[in-house]
Amino acid sequence: MNEKMSRSRVNGFLKAEGRTVVNGEGEEILLTGWGLGNWLLPEGYMWTTDGNSRFDRPSRIEAVIRELTGTKYAEQFWTEFRNSYITREDIRLMAEQGYNSVRIPINWRILMEDEPGIVWKEDGFRLIDRCLDWCEEFKIYAFLDLHGAPGGQTGANIDDSVDDVPRLFTDEDSWNKGLALWRQLAERYKDRWIVGGYDLLNEPIKTPSVGQDFDYLVPKLVQFYEESVAAIRAVDDKHLLSIEGHHWATDTSIFHKKYDDNMIIHFHRYACYPDLSSFKEFLEVSARLDAPLWLGESGENLNEWYTAIYPLAAELNIGYNLWPWKKMDNTNSPYSVNLPQGWNLLMDYTRGGTHPGYEQACAILEQYLENIRVENCRYNAEVTDAVFRTPGCTVRATDFDQLPGQGESYSGLRDQGNPFKYRSGTGMHIVEGIQRGDLTKRFFFDILWYRFLLELEAGEFAAYTINDTRDDSNVSFVYSCTEPAAVALFQDGREIASLTLQSGEHKQTAPAVGLAAAGTSKLKIAVKSGAVRLDRIIFR
Repeated sequence: MNEKMSRSRVNGFLKAEGRTVVNGEGEEILLTGWGLGNWLLPEGYMWTTDGNSRFDRPSRIEAVIRELTGTKYAEQFWTEFRNSYITREDIRLMAEQGYNSVRIPINWRILMEDEPGIVWKEDGFRLIDRCLDWCEEFKIYAFLDLHGAPGGQTGANIDDSVDDVPRLFTDEDSWNKGLALWRQLAERYKDRWIVGGYDLLNEPIKTPSVGQDFDYLVPKLVQFYEESVAAIRAVDDKHLLSIEGHHWATDTSIFHKKYDDNMIIHFHRYACYPDLSSFKEFLEVSARLDAPLWLGESGENLNEWYTAIYPLAAELNIGYNLWPWKKMDNTNSPYSVNLPQGWNLLMDYTRGGTHPGYEQACAILEQYLENIRVENCRYNAEVTDAVFRTPGCTVRATDFDQLPGQGESYSGLRDQGNPFKYRSGTGMHIVEGIQRGDLTKRFFFDILWYRFLLELEAGEFAAYTINDTRDDSNVSFVYSCTEPAAVALFQDGREIASLTLQSGEHKQTAPAVGLAAAGTSKLKIAVKSGAVRLDRIIFR
């Protein structure tokens, strides 16, 4: 595994040094971790109500819980929820699984009263303080993420905005509260090195849609960054600052300058092709500003997508933070919260169904409070195997190593007109899983990408990085071929198997081949004769 990912490098204040991040000892560190979504800013889809506007953001979720249970129980519920959703055990497990950082999304109402003037809520700060103590104990950097700023900075459910308008940039009171909050956070945490940095605004100013276009507020976003940086630097000259562009942190146009000498360019990637094209624009900005990159939020996808995009990010020296650490009934976060018996009664109510009765609603939520504790969740071990590309993961054959490039990690030549078509003198290319030939249509990437096959002919090869293999690790692959083919497998240049593959109408799985123990290895599949369509590589 990349030494820069080691928790041994969680040591002292983080600092941007050119295009890299270094710790207090001047050692390079590559951030790897998860976001604590739903803890201090609940989102309805993590409660299995995706698309339900009545239960999609904190204020509306709070209102429904109060309707279901009454004011007294609702108050008790939220106290217990925040004490149980993230505990010391969550941070310990994150460290045990090899991550070195965590992003803490914060709703401003956790820390400030939603009233005229500036009134701080000490209970909220105590939640953060406690989590920082755990992070210090287990050597995990914590990033404070203003996920829901006063008034809302995005104009969507994710910022708890009242009416899907980013009023941080339009209302004077919200603006002043936002600046005061960052100054207060900096004042309180200026001496805590375990705080990796301050993420000033999550996903500000959403992409325009029918009837809503807030791009005219982008100059106000720039102004807020300038003023909040000044407010922070008035009391804290130590911490790294994380700056995100607008349009869900995907637009680079605000990065016409550095907002601070100690800043990281923060961007998000969802539902994109897991190849170099998804990083290109930000790599150019990084080079122009001489500043490091952080893929500060990403995920919510197939585990095989994880095996492609995160190892590539690491190869490009880009740290990453996935989303979220846990949610209900899932397979693509490390932990899945089990559904309580009768949960559907509560969810039906949010969609206009009948009230289940106060007593039954309280009983269901009591079980939910037990289920959210990480020790009661289902552990999806394959998620971390995919993120770090270690045995237990599966790699799509088309996601061979893109670096160092042709002749070393693959034999084909990239066709710049199509990021998923490769050619060499013998015709190495990627074909669609149903019809052979060039891909001229781009469907929704999840559907299309998952159906790609890699066709290799005699003399062609593709290489795949695998980390942390053991003496009992092995590799196999799923393939198809119309005639017998001969294939050789190499680990770090040493031939470990020579296989004869039989033809057949359907996909087949090659016999498993043992791997030698290694921190990082390159597995190369080379075709000696015939032609093979590779579907996926399976590491166990």
